[in-house]
Amino acid sequence: MESAGQTAVVFGATGLVGYELVKTLLDSHRYTTVVAVTRRLLPLTNPALEQLVLADYGQLMTYKDSLNASVYFCCIGTTLRKAGSRLAFRKVDYDIPCHIAELAEALAIPAMIVISSLGASIRTTNFYLRTKGEMELAVRERYTGRLVFVRPSLLIGFRQEVRIGESLGVVFMRLFGWLLTGRLARFKGIGASQVAAAMMTLAGMANPDRLYETDELFY
Repeated sequence: MESAGQTAVVFGATGLVGYELVKTLLDSHRYTTVVAVTRRLLPLTNPALEQLVLADYGQLMTYKDSLNASVYFCCIGTTLRKAGSRLAFRKVDYDIPCHIAELAEALAIPAMIVISSLGASIRTTNFYLRTKGEMELAVRERYTGRLVFVRPSLLIGFRQEVRIGESLGVVFMRLFGWLLTGRLARFKGIGASQVAAAMMTLAGMANPDRLYETDELFY
């Protein structure tokens, strides 16, 4: 179990889950310091919160003296539409987690919790899910500490930008999600705050490396 006096670093803190995770960590008082690595400052004020605005993750290693911690949370992710191209998408969803893993290894960070996606696989023909699967493999190759991947399905929560496909999916899940039981439970939508709470719980457990899908994230 994590003890008081430790530091957590959240990468991707302006995203849907990342923002919820920062709030969850601060409310828990489990960590003396929560460092949010962001694209822009978060509208949060808390004596335990430190913020690092970082535009280029390729320069992440230059901040290593400020990013020592007991756990890293990687909440990096975008969409093909928002990224604008497959190359731009891969630079975010593959390259950035790899940079974070390399920093975690260099600093001997004890644990790293990473958001991936339900269906991630290096064998699928779906570009998005294949990139996620390749990211998981690459992060594992770069980081030798305790590594946990969470693979949520459709994320439910308030976003600044409108994602039409996701919005329709959320409506469907709210109407018919209760029908997804048994083996189908992994496809249920899940609240961003629930994923955040699960990530914090997993960070405090001594479980070995493994993958957690949606139906396993309700702690």
